[in-house]
Amino acid sequence: MLQLMRDKLLEVVRSVAPILVLACILQATVVHAPAGAFLQFLGGSALVVVGMAVFFVGIELGVLPMGNALGSNLPRRGSLTLIVMVAFVLGFATTIAEPDVLVLAQQVDEISEGAISDQTVRLVLAVGMAAFVALAMARLILGFSMIILLAAIFSLTLILALIAPADLVPLAFDGGSVTTGAVAGPVIIALAVGVSAVLAGRSAISDGFGLLGIASIGPIIAVLVVGMLFW
Repeated sequence: MLQLMRDKLLEVVRSVAPILVLACILQATVVHAPAGAFLQFLGGSALVVVGMAVFFVGIELGVLPMGNALGSNLPRRGSLTLIVMVAFVLGFATTIAEPDVLVLAQQVDEISEGAISDQTVRLVLAVGMAAFVALAMARLILGFSMIILLAAIFSLTLILALIAPADLVPLAFDGGSVTTGAVAGPVIIALAVGVSAVLAGRSAISDGFGLLGIASIGPIIAVLVVGMLFW
């Protein structure tokens, strides 16, 4: 446990260090922010490093094993409906809890002055993500072509982007990117790898991955459709 914590802490420090060094250089040469504000930045950065390390330890110890366990045991139930329903619920729950989604939703609420509430944004993104996690899981189990599925949903996304109000398109694509963060990504990938590992004729490499890429298109389509209808 302690060794894992040390390893994750070093990983986070290595990842964050370039940003901190750049910020310090800019502070000394260009920005010259007040000393209090810069010290607050350094303190906040230290909290971020510790928080991310603890978060990744939790992912390693709890989330990934549980995702693999769910993925490897669900197919033994012999019910496609059950697997798709579990995928939908996991997609929804992880997206609602995704920190990046919370930040985006709050920004939209603030900029729109409450016209588009943060709860609405979170709900739309979560439903879109959940629906396409379920769709991708069905594709994995039934074995139909990922190329055909991707071509169809990307074509639909392009058509919707062309006919949707221009102001919604950037929000939709940002919504697609923030849903595949530190919470949803590990859970969904672990679930897919677990399922593909126990299905006959499936490869953990070719079939276990790609689900997250398909799922991330769901929020884009959901925002475009809901935006055209209600916003």
